[in-house]
Amino acid sequence: MSKATFQPLSSYIEYPIEEMNQRAIEFRQHMQRRRTVRQFSDRPVPREVIEECLRTAGLAPNGANLQPWHFVVVSDPKVKREIRIAAEQEEDEFYNRRAPQEWLDALSVIGTDEHKPFLETAPYSIVIFGKNHSQLPDGRRVKNYYVNESVGIATGFLIAAVHNAGLVSLTHTPSPMGFLNTILDIPPDEKPFLILVVGYPAENAQVPNIEKKSLAEIATFL
Repeated sequence: MSKATFQPLSSYIEYPIEEMNQRAIEFRQHMQRRRTVRQFSDRPVPREVIEECLRTAGLAPNGANLQPWHFVVVSDPKVKREIRIAAEQEEDEFYNRRAPQEWLDALSVIGTDEHKPFLETAPYSIVIFGKNHSQLPDGRRVKNYYVNESVGIATGFLIAAVHNAGLVSLTHTPSPMGFLNTILDIPPDEKPFLILVVGYPAENAQVPNIEKKSLAEIATFL
């Protein structure tokens, strides 16, 4: 096993307390404007914007720095169509046969159903895979650790980056998602985590009238 090497932490910037608090407030307010959108415009988005957002996602902390994620960026209309057809087949099974009523009642608040036109309309669907193994620079194949946790954090970074760039997104998780490996020719060792649909909102886009929980409801200070 190679020994870890270290270098000085030169990137850290400390802010005065007042500025720190203001930065925290401004970022919270910025993220508060983020909404999950289901009605997308077909307006094109420059690829370089998506590339920069993915670079941000790749900066996420992860287990042993093995970076166990794979982002497959789909813009080809034919492939998007294939994904929509397969996803809607699974969603039809879910909404009309598999899902317990309690789950359907929970989803009724946001008004979702088995129809997923956004998978074709939006310019990009980013399919995020978690990789169970990685190949090191010396050619060795090693097991990845904390894959779901690492990929989840990277996905959060990606969602924030997309919002910061001025776009909207939607997390879509048809279940099961094995069809994505087949359509995208991804080996079975990589497991689909979710589809992140990215683009501009449609001019007539609407979002559910919902509220987020208060700090007192989500946090405990000891």
